[in-house]
Amino acid sequence: MSTREPHPIEVRSYEILRSRIDLSTMPPLRRAVVERVIHATADLEYAADIVADEADLVRGQEALRAGAALVTDVAMVAAGVTARAAVCRIGDPAAARMAGESGITRSAAAVRLAYAEVGPGAVWVAGCAPTALEEIISLGVAPALVIGLPVGFVGAAEAKAALRASGLPQLSNVSEKGGSAQAAAAVNALLYAGPYAGGDREDELKEEDR
Repeated sequence: MSTREPHPIEVRSYEILRSRIDLSTMPPLRRAVVERVIHATADLEYAADIVADEADLVRGQEALRAGAALVTDVAMVAAGVTARAAVCRIGDPAAARMAGESGITRSAAAVRLAYAEVGPGAVWVAGCAPTALEEIISLGVAPALVIGLPVGFVGAAEAKAALRASGLPQLSNVSEKGGSAQAAAAVNALLYAGPYAGGDREDELKEEDR
């Protein structure tokens, strides 16, 4: 990853954020994700709302650094990821045809199309459609990481709870909140953050996750 020079406005935003909430006790990648989501939303509640295991985030970051595919449920998430191209099949006419023929949502059909293209080991991001996240879980995509932050009163919290219960490597949030900006911010945090630093990585992860 190339070195990134943040804009002065972003620098000032982080200064204000850190004056209002102290996240320094969080493991480094979880802190990076939570801070960037808060930076994108001005919503401090995400500090307690986001759920992630540091080891999952490390593996997701490593997969991205190794060139793993990045798949998003909607184009708005893909557009918000500034450092990587993403696969998004929501606009593919084949997704609309598959949805009509199979009786599923276009978002779920787009997940099926994307998986046929990228195979296992990708980083999957759902920032809009709960049905996309449900399809990622049920399809058995063997992901490096699933970022599940869909938004809405119908099915969003339930889909994220199902993700946490699935055993898949994941980042999610508990409430009905979420959205494309939040999901893109989480991806950007992993892309911008430096690789995990330290000696024995597995030992450090276990220590930090206690």
